[in-house]
Amino acid sequence: MANRWKPHVTVAAVIEREGRFLLVEEQTSDGLRLNNPAGHLDPGESLVQGCARETLEETAHSFHPTALVGIYLSRQPRPARDGQVPPAVTYLRFAFSGELGAHHRERRLDHGIVRTVWMTPDEIRASADRHRSPALLQCVEDYLAGVRHPLALLHTDLGVPAHPVEPGDGA
Repeated sequence: MANRWKPHVTVAAVIEREGRFLLVEEQTSDGLRLNNPAGHLDPGESLVQGCARETLEETAHSFHPTALVGIYLSRQPRPARDGQVPPAVTYLRFAFSGELGAHHRERRLDHGIVRTVWMTPDEIRASADRHRSPALLQCVEDYLAGVRHPLALLHTDLGVPAHPVEPGDGA
């Protein structure tokens, strides 16, 4: 198999406080878009570690995942180049809920992140045309429906070191 298909594995945080959800507004090739704090899983980290790292990088908040909200598969088309339409990009998203920790004001937000915003579910629904991923709203709806799976559902090979991401670790 010369061209083996591989989905992009991403992690996302579904963070609610007083009826509002923490989202990021980020600059993309399609303009400003809204998303959960989310990003690609890095080599050598567990799904939980990746979610904590991405949340810290994109929001400057510590985050401790405590439950898996869901696993989401989505395909997003890519623009045509030279008359050729490339295959869609497939994302496999693991979304977590948990405890939002300290805000580290001294941290710069990750490249492309313009700001963080707190939005109600109705505001999120009303802004669907600005969502970076179709999974954003589905994650929020599942969270609101009470969907929570224990982290024990996830297993990480012992060869992947299990250490928490702390501010200043270069994350």
